[in-house]
Amino acid sequence: MSTDAVLLLFIVCASTAGELCITRAMKIVGEVNNFHPFEVLRVIGRAVRLRWMWIGLMLMLLAFLCMLIVLSSENVSFVVPATALSYAAEAYGSRVFLGERITSLRWVGVVLVCVGVALVWHGKS
Repeated sequence: MSTDAVLLLFIVCASTAGELCITRAMKIVGEVNNFHPFEVLRVIGRAVRLRWMWIGLMLMLLAFLCMLIVLSSENVSFVVPATALSYAAEAYGSRVFLGERITSLRWVGVVLVCVGVALVWHGKS
């Protein structure tokens, strides 16, 4: 497995885990009902006190830095579609770790994304 493939897999895993952690943090903080600046600052203040938020932000930062590394050697027309596998991982992760219900139609969409990633990967060679 090439270095770029390993980095792409890491990007997918880290960004997925990061988004799941941030989602968990925001579910703890609660829904934003009022977009008055004071209310938004209050929500942000509550969010930054949660460990889940910081873990998620660090994972997403690592994914971003790895993406920069991969983009230095690969075309963006390959890298960005390849990282779309995170959509499939996030759907699965949201079901397993957050207990979300995923409809059949959404799973069909996930499969289509995976087929698209396979086509992009095949077109690389």
